[in-house]
Amino acid sequence: MSSNEAAVNPNKVLWEKGDFGQIAAVMRKGGQTLVDSLGVTRDMRVLDLGCGDGTTALPLARTGAEVVGIDIARNLVEAGNKRAQEAGLTNISFHEGDACNLAGVADDSFDLVLSVFGAMFAPQPVAVAKEVVRVAKPGGRVVMGNWIPGDPTYVAQMFQITSAYSPPTPEGFISPMMWGLEDSVLERFGQAGIPPERVSMRKDTFIFDSPDHSPERMVDIFRNYFGPVMNAFACAQSDGEEQRLYDELLDLSTKHNQSKQGGILIPATFMRVEVSV
Repeated sequence: MSSNEAAVNPNKVLWEKGDFGQIAAVMRKGGQTLVDSLGVTRDMRVLDLGCGDGTTALPLARTGAEVVGIDIARNLVEAGNKRAQEAGLTNISFHEGDACNLAGVADDSFDLVLSVFGAMFAPQPVAVAKEVVRVAKPGGRVVMGNWIPGDPTYVAQMFQITSAYSPPTPEGFISPMMWGLEDSVLERFGQAGIPPERVSMRKDTFIFDSPDHSPERMVDIFRNYFGPVMNAFACAQSDGEEQRLYDELLDLSTKHNQSKQGGILIPATFMRVEVSV
């Protein structure tokens, strides 16, 4: 991707705006738990799409599988490669790429294609479905973790709050939260050639967990490092509503925090999608 193309790709600009690695620090345990549930073995080749700095990619590599991480944000790719090097993992590599167009990735390449709260944010969902099916081997799997619109737990409520303060969405915008609806998932994978009986969905729980964070710190890291929330705060500031937005998010983080010993322990429900290719 040329620098000119990168400059006009709003999705790339959004995810390079902040530093998702700061948020991922409270997602490491949840990422490990999810990977532990996948049954990954040493003989597998795995793609982690929308991998960030490796919250699930590094645990995948520790199973012995060959892992490729792809993310649209250059800063996260660089951070992922650095984390892998520091961990001494030689069976993993991170690369820039777009979930809507996995240029350079061959057909039938991976036993497992995983995307945890990653590819759901790409702007062309049908293209995403077609690409993840294309690069998965026949007999392989696609697994997605997607937030659910209107869900009463933490992340969906955070998006609901911030959307009220955010700039108007551009014409043709498709909410990433649609990936959390069964009908949308079936339609998109249907267009990728996958019949409904090869798609399963169930609600699962992801835990934001850190002894070193507080509800206030949670708001601060989303405010300072998460592109969509950064945009909401910028818009709220121009409208004189910045403190109101902060207070709403702090109230949300405090109410959902289940930690009894300091720190944070915040559960969030997501839709776990599994596709047999």
